[in-house]
Amino acid sequence: MTRILIDNVDYLLTVDQHDSILEHASVVIEDTRIAAIGRADEIAARYQGSRFDRIIDGRRTLLMPGLVEAHVHLSEQLSRGLFPDSLTTRPWVFNWAKPFYAAVDEEAEHWSVLLACLEMIKTGTTCFLDMGSQNDAGITVQAAAQAGIRGITGRHAADVKPEVIPPYWTPEMVAHHFFRDADEALAALEACVKRWNGYADGRIRCWVNIEGKEPCSPELHRGARELAERLGVGTTYHIASSIEEARVSEQKYGLWPVERLERIGALGPNLVLAHVVAIKESEIALLAQHGTKVAFCPGTSLKIAKGATRIGKYPEMLAAGITVALGCDGVSASGALDMTRQLYLAAGLFKDARMDAAMIPARQAIRMATIEGARALLWDAEIGSVDVGKRADLILFDLNQVEWVPCNDPVQTLVYAATGSSVKHSIINGTLVMENRRVLTLDEAEIIEHARRLTERVVARSGLKRLHIPITTSLYD
Repeated sequence: MTRILIDNVDYLLTVDQHDSILEHASVVIEDTRIAAIGRADEIAARYQGSRFDRIIDGRRTLLMPGLVEAHVHLSEQLSRGLFPDSLTTRPWVFNWAKPFYAAVDEEAEHWSVLLACLEMIKTGTTCFLDMGSQNDAGITVQAAAQAGIRGITGRHAADVKPEVIPPYWTPEMVAHHFFRDADEALAALEACVKRWNGYADGRIRCWVNIEGKEPCSPELHRGARELAERLGVGTTYHIASSIEEARVSEQKYGLWPVERLERIGALGPNLVLAHVVAIKESEIALLAQHGTKVAFCPGTSLKIAKGATRIGKYPEMLAAGITVALGCDGVSASGALDMTRQLYLAAGLFKDARMDAAMIPARQAIRMATIEGARALLWDAEIGSVDVGKRADLILFDLNQVEWVPCNDPVQTLVYAATGSSVKHSIINGTLVMENRRVLTLDEAEIIEHARRLTERVVARSGLKRLHIPITTSLYD
């Protein structure tokens, strides 16, 4: 048995059911799990004479559960800053993202995932929900396992091509993104789950992930949830991500997107819906009724003008008891994979938009990025809070960093002042993955070198700098 002592942290945010905060506390880890939590003097007395394989000095640190990223695109990592910041959701996806994804070959995807994992670990994320690989899901699975992070991925899938293929979509891209029908897509997704779910001693999971929205048929939306239920996993996809999408859905079907999902039998407790910006009050009740989870990506809403503060109803979802987690999305959508940015935005946006300072308190934002994220990922029995018996997925912030001084209230300081660059240590599944900001599982310089080289190749193959790519679209309208 390996035993680690984290000794005498200044603050311990447990994120338990009472949001308990301990001061001058210690934590004992045995193998992969939390064995003891308590005041430093109590733990010292209880373990007097015991041998520890490692003692981590917790003075001038804040310890909390690792951050849970509920919506991310790991294969998008090499696109940072490539797409214009004048795009709304639909042209962003159809005109720019799809050609880019098609240009991501296996080598590029491998290094893209490693770069994303490096950024997540260095900014405090210990678990992620990835939308899915552009190539063999094993590339993402094995790269994430190498990084030592916890996460979920899958095989991205769609089955409805647009009636007119845009001239900047290559035949290879179309073949890459679209299956012939729902049955073919579901067969590939099932094979992917059976091959990769539970990899790295259960640290990496595989779900039945699809693209969602117009590129997916009702049979694929419904079938993904049913297949996931049969396989004992989850599913996730994008829906209601803009008012334009909602209007197209209403024009075609007489229903808004979430209403339509409920009508076709696609909602369920094993489903995480990404974005869900365009939603009616009546649809909130449908999500609550079916136990469907939501991944809110505030950074993406700001950059791509989704309208979270104008039409979004996330405070109402929280009030209805819906699990609302936080996601960074991909780096072209939000700019970075630093979850502390999302904490700040989740806590602040609706205070300003509604002119109500009581909206989404700092403690609730922290829960959205930890235990609620774990609940969305169907992993809350094992991660998301600092509780005895749970997996040791823990991060420690360096309180000697200027953004933490003074620290009159650790919760407010974390949400409104801290950045991911002040994460000092990261422990995932009981293993020290980052120590004093040095990631122990990855060669940072090597990853950066490969990422820079491969970005040039991927961007050239995508044609996004060479071709005239429009900033509007009528695809699927």
